[in-house]
Order: sequence, then structure tokens, then C-alpha cells
Amino acid sequence: MIDTYLFFGLALLSVLGALGLILFRHPMNGAMSFVVTLISLAGLYALLSAKLIFAIQLIVYAGAIMSLILFIIMFLNIQEEDLPVDTARWFYLAGGIVLLAPVAGLLLKIVESLPGEAEPLTEAGFGGVKQVGLVLFQQWLLPFEIVSILLLVALVGAVVLAGKRG
Repeated sequence: MIDTYLFFGLALLSVLGALGLILFRHPMNGAMSFVVTLISLAGLYALLSAKLIFAIQLIVYAGAIMSLILFIIMFLNIQEEDLPVDTARWFYLAGGIVLLAPVAGLLLKIVESLPGEAEPLTEAGFGGVKQVGLVLFQQWLLPFEIVSILLLVALVGAVVLAGKRG
């Protein structure tokens, strides 16, 4: 029973953090909202007994990558007057809600069709080091490397932009 309350609490916290990422105007506030989302997702992984994915989520994403992103945001020293005026923000938000409403309805139908607590949703060893390593480095090696290159390019681009500004 406590798992159900934890799940709904962490899911709500995750959604609220994602909304904060979209709604906050200043990049630092958005980044802090993103940290809340990443930490709540780590809690959801812990509820699934995915120990390795939980640790990776906390250490790599909520820790290392977000520290780099926050450092770059602070390095850029973005002031309120540097931010563009976004008059159509609420229009785009409403449009996104309208477009995502059918997807949310479909997801709710899928969740209702899931088996009850009598059947385990995960297999034995789910989220372990060996299982994740085999899948990651046998089936997903190229996408893994592409994502790491994309992150590197984004960080170098931010430093270059900061250098041109100063």
C-alpha cells in the first residue's frame, strides 16, 4: 500500500517538475525543476527494484550532467533583460495540451489494462548490472555513443557562445 502512495507522489512530483521546466522563464529555475524531475524518476526506478538504473539516474543525470548544465547556465550569466519576450508562450502551451490529450487518454487505457499486483511486472534480475550492460553494449551501443557526442557538442557550443558574449 505504501508503494502505491510513493508511486503517485513521485509521479506527481515528476510531472510538476516537468511543468516547471516548461513554465519557468529563467533557465536556472527551469534547470532546477529538471533536477526535481530527474530525482523523482530515480525514485520511480527504485520502486521498480532497478538498483543500477536508480544509481545511474542519481549519479550521472541528476548529479554530473545537471551540475555541468547548471555550471554553464551560471557561466553564461543570463540576466532578465537578456531573455526574449515570449508573448505566445501560453498559446503554445495550450496547443501542446490539446495535442497531448489523446496520447494521455491512450496511456490511461493502457495503464488500466495492466495486470494487478498478483503478477510481477518485471522479471528476475531486472535492472541489474549484467542485464543492463548486455543490452546497452550489445543492442544500443551506437545510439549510446551518438547521445554522448550530442551532449559534448551542446556543452562545447554553450562555452563558445559564452566566449563570444564576454
